[in-house]
Parts: sequence; C-alpha cells; structure tokens
Amino acid sequence: MNRQMIVGERIMYADGLAPVNCVFTATLEGQLSEQRLQDALVKIQNRHPLLRTNVARNAANVPSFVTNPAIAPIPIDMIERTSDIQWEEISLLEWPRQFDLMKEPAARLVWLRSEKVSDLLLVCPHCVCDGSGFVTLMRELLLLLDNPEMELEPYEGFQSVDSLVPSSIRDSRMIHWKGKLFSGLAKGLFTILNPKPAPREGNYYLLTHTLDKETTNALVRKCKAEKTTVQAALCTASLIAHQSVRGKESKNKVISPVDIRRYLPAIGRDHLFAFAPIVELSLSQKGVPNDFWQEVRTMKQALVEKAENVNAAEMMFITEYFHSSTGALLRHMRSTKGSHDITISNMGVLDIPVSYNNFHVRAIHSPSVGFPWRNPNTLVVSTFAGRMDLTFCSHESFLPMIDAEKICREAMWVLLEGNYAAALHQE
Repeated sequence: MNRQMIVGERIMYADGLAPVNCVFTATLEGQLSEQRLQDALVKIQNRHPLLRTNVARNAANVPSFVTNPAIAPIPIDMIERTSDIQWEEISLLEWPRQFDLMKEPAARLVWLRSEKVSDLLLVCPHCVCDGSGFVTLMRELLLLLDNPEMELEPYEGFQSVDSLVPSSIRDSRMIHWKGKLFSGLAKGLFTILNPKPAPREGNYYLLTHTLDKETTNALVRKCKAEKTTVQAALCTASLIAHQSVRGKESKNKVISPVDIRRYLPAIGRDHLFAFAPIVELSLSQKGVPNDFWQEVRTMKQALVEKAENVNAAEMMFITEYFHSSTGALLRHMRSTKGSHDITISNMGVLDIPVSYNNFHVRAIHSPSVGFPWRNPNTLVVSTFAGRMDLTFCSHESFLPMIDAEKICREAMWVLLEGNYAAALHQE
C-alpha cells in the first residue's frame, strides 16, 4: 500500500498535530498468556493492511499510508491491575499518548493483569479505525486468544478513492465541478476566518454507565412498542437534557455518524476504515416536548430519511478536492464551538461472541476517544451480553464535568423514568 490519506482520514489524523486515539476495553476472567497475546496480534497485524503501514508525506505534503515490510509488531504494555476502574484511568492516559506513525504500527495493546482478572485495552489512532473496525479487531483478538490455531484471511487495502466509488461518480463532470467549487469556497472562507486554536484549561474526562440486562431489555422493548429506535430515543433524551442543563448555550443539534459500509460495498464489513458520514438531528422545537415518544418517533423519521439520502460515494469523491483546505479546516475545528451539542455513536449489539472455552468475558466497555476539537462532546453506546454500556467523553475547557454528569443523569431519567416500570408491566 502506498496511498495518500483521504480527507476524512487526515481529519482523524489531525494532520499529525495532535493525537486522536481511540481506546476499546474488554474485561476478562481467567488466565491469559503473553505468548498467546503476541501471537494473536501478529495474525491480526498480518490480516489488516493499515496495521502494516507507516505514515509519510508525499510530494504534495499530504500524509500517506506506506506499507513497511519490516514494521515492528504491535506492542504490549503490561501493567499490574489494581482496581475495577483502573481501565478508565489508563484510557485517559492513552488518549494523548501520541503514536509515532512514521516508525510504529498504528495499534498497541495495554494489558492490565492480575491473577484472575485482566483488562485488555486496544488503542488505535482514529485515522485507521472506526467503531466497526474496532469491533472487528476485538472480536479477532478474543477468538485468537481462545483458539490460537485459528487463521485469519488477509485482504488488500484500497489504493485510492477511485477504487471505492462507481464510475458514474468518477466520470461525472458535474461532480468534479462541484468538488472544485466547494473546495474553493471553503478555502476562501477559512482564509478569511483564519481562527487560532482556543487555549485549553483543565483536563479530559470520561464518564461511564452500564444498564443491567433487565433495564436494557425494557428500554429496547419500549422503543419497539413505540415504533422507534434506541438511537432516536438517545438523541432526543440527550438534547432535552443538554437544554435543561446548559440553557441558552444549547444548539439543539446532535450529530449521528453512519457506518459508511452500508453505502460502499467495496469496503468489507470486517475491514478497517475511518471515514464516517454524519447526519444532523434536532428536536422539532426547543424545550421539553409534550409527548416524549412522539418526539422520538419524529427524530427516528428524520434519522431514517437523512441516512437514506446520504450519498457517501459522491461525498467522499468531492471531499478529495479539500486537501488544500484541510489545515484550515482543522484550525477551525480546534477553535470554534461548532453548531452541535454532542455526537452520539450507537454501535448497537456488538458482533463479538459472549462464550469462550478458556476465559470468560465479564464486560466490554464502549470505545472512548479524546478529540482535540474545541467541542469534543461524544457519547458512544454499545450493547454486549444484554447490557447497554454508555461512555461520555469531553474536556473541562468546553463542558465542565459537573455539567456533563448532570446531562447524563437527566438523559437517563428522561429515557427510563416511568417507561421502565411500564415496560416490565407488559411481560
């Protein structure tokens, strides 16, 4: 592989100016072997082309992924496990811990080990991995730990955006014209604004909450009964809670990423990729709605319609004209508060087996990430073994942790108060 990053990857790389690291953690009960971990990581690295690349600048000064046949193996950092929440503390330390992607592979594993319980923290720069890719890596790691003889089938990485989009996009003069026009407008706008990254005071923080099986099941059933989705309910409750806590500072807008693999079949469901289209959603009106579930149904309809209208191939092709504006775009993201309140990524039920022969998975914690943007508010949700897990990530310079705690509590109250008991009643 020798290809320049697409614009979406460059943004998640932050052009190398700041780390954008994701951490995905599994808590295991049982004896683990260092040798098995090393062997598993070798097979994983051999399967995924991006884990065998380093980053170099091409002639146009665009960062590129270049295969390194002699790349180092994915490293394992071993730390004594001291508590059940230590993984949260280590996650916060891993967010700003820069990868040297010019020399090192784009992954590392932190092993918090004790005699009976281990936490495995898989850390990757966001430029090589989205949520679906993270699930693939964790699934492969656990399966190989349980069955070292299992083989993984390698795949070829794509060499350019042209290989991902249909010829109707590549050959369209109108789309080329739109790309040139939009990139020129963006470059001019960012040149005029020319913002400087806002100074940051305080620290990153991570808030976690896990619903038990009974509550998770009740919420899912309630959403089905109301003919809506958990994602729509999460978005609605979060916006209501944000407005309640932050008042006039709320923008009444949530960003919901969409898995690009549903639009571009050339990207395998178990292949690593980092670009995600987004849809923006708002409450029909600010304030507490008279009928919460009617508002959720309206939110679901908007989400479905906007997701169906995403033209991922055209979007990806057009954004390739924005390489000359990427630096200015990153400065903009690091200096302005943005037009949204929060990004909510719901990974759904994780495609990771629950049962293994040689160990037991006590929990899988939703991925976390410390974005270097001015507005880093991110909620990641996943469900494993029937339990919904929520992780909220942000920075005190943008949203004080005490306000974030209030927002999370109120959002949970909106989701569950009254509805939980009603759903249990229907059994």
